[in-house]
Amino acid sequence: MQAPEQVQKEVKEIFSAYLQMNKQRKTPERYAVLEEIYASEGHFEAEELYLQMKEKATTISRATIYNTLELLVDCDLVRRHQFERNGAHYEKSYGYKQHDHIICLDCKKVVEFCDPRIQQIKSMMGEVLHFEIKHHSLNLYGACNGHCGKEKRNLSDKKIV
Repeated sequence: MQAPEQVQKEVKEIFSAYLQMNKQRKTPERYAVLEEIYASEGHFEAEELYLQMKEKATTISRATIYNTLELLVDCDLVRRHQFERNGAHYEKSYGYKQHDHIICLDCKKVVEFCDPRIQQIKSMMGEVLHFEIKHHSLNLYGACNGHCGKEKRNLSDKKIV
């Protein structure tokens, strides 16, 4: 994996080129959002990012956060996920390998995993069905069985009809 400073430099160059190509303004606030995302780890919601930046006394509006996230998704520097009924979650995508997610229905914890068999299935299905698959998204939902502090679900009481 590249050094964080190098990644920050590269994503800033990519974002600058994207903004210029799409005739968008290159504002300090947009670059501050990008830097904050690439300095952090894991998934986040737009509101969490806003509060995180406010804690650091960054002068930024919610609208700027949301608009910048859209630009970053469009230029492939950030991925947006919709985990069940929860709001949109985001994660940085530049320099990160494809991975999938397991989401706890109780505590909403998101665990990333990578299994090469999924890539094999993706490649095979692309060949069989004559598709050029660009990307995929796999989300598995369940319960982390009390590991999250929530009461363990008792599935034995449920009847299957």
